[in-house]
Amino acid sequence: MFSLVFLIVIGKVLQLRELFLGLDISILDMLKLFGYLIPAVLLMIIPIATMLSVFLTFLRMSSDRELVALKASGVSLYQLLPAPVVFGSLCTLLTLWVSMFGIAWGMDNFRSSILELAQTRAKVVLQPGIFNKSIPNLMIYSRSSSLATGELEHVLVQDTSRDTGGVTIVAPTGNIVSDTEQGEIRFVLYDGKIYRQNGGEISVLGFNQYVVRLALSQLVKGVHLGKLRPSGMSYAQLQAIKKDPSLAESESFIHKTAVEIPKRWAMPFACLVLGLFAMPLACAFEGMRQQMGVVMALGNFLVYYSLLSVGMKSGESGSGISPDISLWLPNVLFAGLAIAGLYFTAKERTINLTAMITHVLFNRRKKKGGR
Repeated sequence: MFSLVFLIVIGKVLQLRELFLGLDISILDMLKLFGYLIPAVLLMIIPIATMLSVFLTFLRMSSDRELVALKASGVSLYQLLPAPVVFGSLCTLLTLWVSMFGIAWGMDNFRSSILELAQTRAKVVLQPGIFNKSIPNLMIYSRSSSLATGELEHVLVQDTSRDTGGVTIVAPTGNIVSDTEQGEIRFVLYDGKIYRQNGGEISVLGFNQYVVRLALSQLVKGVHLGKLRPSGMSYAQLQAIKKDPSLAESESFIHKTAVEIPKRWAMPFACLVLGLFAMPLACAFEGMRQQMGVVMALGNFLVYYSLLSVGMKSGESGSGISPDISLWLPNVLFAGLAIAGLYFTAKERTINLTAMITHVLFNRRKKKGGR
């Protein structure tokens, strides 16, 4: 599991490089952010790791003829089942906790940390007495500012994001406020005036409070920090949207929620299913080197995940089979293969796939040599 997480973290470093460069994040902050992202990764990693663990264990026992020795001593394959069943059940419980609570905890802390870092950066760039243009479509000037509280005095903001022309806002006081749920930073200005130029005319409008919204996607690149997606919600939040669809922002959001709910159950139970499936699979690859065995096991998981992805895409589009059925089909299929494989392996009626592959490769080489 550690090895697979490490490989994915390397990919995340490349994916989030703009974030780290843009916010000038320290090594400790970077490690903390990756720690918050790990629960979302574990939902997929733990089933793979469970399958590989059981597969490599029984592949080694099969290759070293330990299974043959156990059978000769009167120990059947069914008597070896308790260990992988208990191991798979523990992994299922761990993945279930990650699925129900860990993902939401990680995403909430990740978004809060990024928002805090972005807010700190926004406060830092607003140096007193300097016209700051580092924020897209905004030019901000403050005669004095407080890094600790985010309070601003004698503020001038020029907003050029509107198509109708620039807007200049002047206010004696202001403040910087962060919003984790919306994924934005707000510059709240008080008791000021808005100057809007339209052609050759300038209109002036007074206000008690005016808010300039800055989406973090403009300040922080390489990561989604807008409204929370279903994949980052807790199970309770998903259930709330399912009961009251009016809480969703769009029909697509409702479909994604409908897919995410059965996924949060199907992936944990994949640990137990794939762990049991790995037992007869390892016996079928008797004599294969562990490096090739890992490739073969990952290939089987790729088949499982491909079926799961098809069910997810079908559910998100709102057409085809219900997500409650399509996302459980891979588990049902692999559970059936596991039961059949265990039965035939216990009866010693399995096909040695390693010998078959070796025979095919040998015949090909022989034909090439004959030519």
